Amino acid sequence: MSASITRPSGPARLRRAARESVSGLPRQFWWLWTSTLINRLGAFVATFLALYLTVERGYSASYAGLVGALYGLGGVISSVGAGVLTDRLGRRPTMLAAQVSTAASVALLGFMEHPVAIAAVACVVGMATTASRPAVQAMMADIVAPEDRVRAFSLNYWAINLGFAVSSTAAGLIAEHGYSVLFLGESALVLVCALVVFWKLPESRPAAGTPAGSDDAAAAPAPVSMLTVLRDGRFMTVVGLNLLLALIFQQAYVSMPVSMGRDGFSSADFGLVIAVNGVLVVLLQIPVTRFIEHRSTALLLVGSALLAGYGFGLTALAGSVAVYALAVTVWTLGEIINSPTQMGLVVRLSPLHGRGRYQGMYALSWSVASLAAPLVGGTVIDHYGADALWAGCAAVGTVAALGYGLLLRSLPGRTGAGEVASSGAGEVAYSGVGEVASSRAGEVAPSATGKTGKGAGGTVGKAADGSARSTYSPVPHDVP
Repeated sequence: MSASITRPSGPARLRRAARESVSGLPRQFWWLWTSTLINRLGAFVATFLALYLTVERGYSASYAGLVGALYGLGGVISSVGAGVLTDRLGRRPTMLAAQVSTAASVALLGFMEHPVAIAAVACVVGMATTASRPAVQAMMADIVAPEDRVRAFSLNYWAINLGFAVSSTAAGLIAEHGYSVLFLGESALVLVCALVVFWKLPESRPAAGTPAGSDDAAAAPAPVSMLTVLRDGRFMTVVGLNLLLALIFQQAYVSMPVSMGRDGFSSADFGLVIAVNGVLVVLLQIPVTRFIEHRSTALLLVGSALLAGYGFGLTALAGSVAVYALAVTVWTLGEIINSPTQMGLVVRLSPLHGRGRYQGMYALSWSVASLAAPLVGGTVIDHYGADALWAGCAAVGTVAALGYGLLLRSLPGRTGAGEVASSGAGEVAYSGVGEVASSRAGEVAPSATGKTGKGAGGTVGKAADGSARSTYSPVPHDVP
């Protein structure tokens, strides 16, 4: 008589899935994750800046769009520079400088009265806030094994939205009693984030020079400059397509609150609606990532672009909080699919010693969107009405979907979402056109067990430039 097989119960399967989602990642990742969560718990200002200017201060939608555009201009200025600093100075000092600058400038913005002063300080806030992005993404790529990166990016994005869901709901209520608390509260929490980075995150930048085990100087990695990035046709096309999607997603924080305000909805209503985005990401990001992890990158990006475009298009039909929430639900599904897939693809197409510059260029697409989206959104709403803007979002999403479908038909290597091919102890780096350039078996690349490419270890060593570089124990670490 054959023995019966006992299948685990639903709760047991859920617990096992949760363990598998968080286990095996290095401890340094979880401190980076913690700093992200703290940062997003205080992300009040960018979300409510348009409402603050139009409802609290009485400025027009066009002025709110101008200030939002200057915020984006600050990000444009700092994105590329921060990417270069991430490669040259290191991930940790770049993050610290950006976070301290953010705390100071956000607090200052809350005390500005003159419209020119508000606009100028908003630009500085945009510069400081964006400057940490290339460093955070590059450090995450440094410390997480290639096969775990999609999961790590997903967990980090989950932390962003967990913090956002809490902060947006709370901030909508707090704002009705005074916006100054929001500015000072964000400043304080960013400082806490900087303290976590200072105390808990060692430098992760890979050592430059000839790969270990090679006596041939010609085997050293080719130098990467911003010109190298600009000449990378496949990567720059990905950046351009991401720009189109970023232009759509930015309307949630610029045009949607203005549109809701004109329709008579309060800041608390907007806080409730936009919190749907964060709550859905918190609930669905991990299970959706497990489902899409090994599926076609092209298919995932095409689908996410369509969901984003038509989700925002649905906003044209919104006349109640419930319908606004439905529209947010649709484009949030696109965001959930797009985020880890897109970030994994960016790492896949980036050479090891140029990660900061490539991440800076990717961050630039979001910064340009932050600059252009408020101008476009405010102008279209003022001259043609909100419905025209939402119809345009649907059209742009369709164009982006077609672009991804055409570009990624010939994506080299494996087609899983954001996967990186690996060879031996090192990862396979991709050249400027996305093809396999070399198998750098001697470069620092964490393996599935948390080891570096040169062997296991649990100490903090020194890189060639004298900065601290972490190596990891072969024993997987869970959340500290």
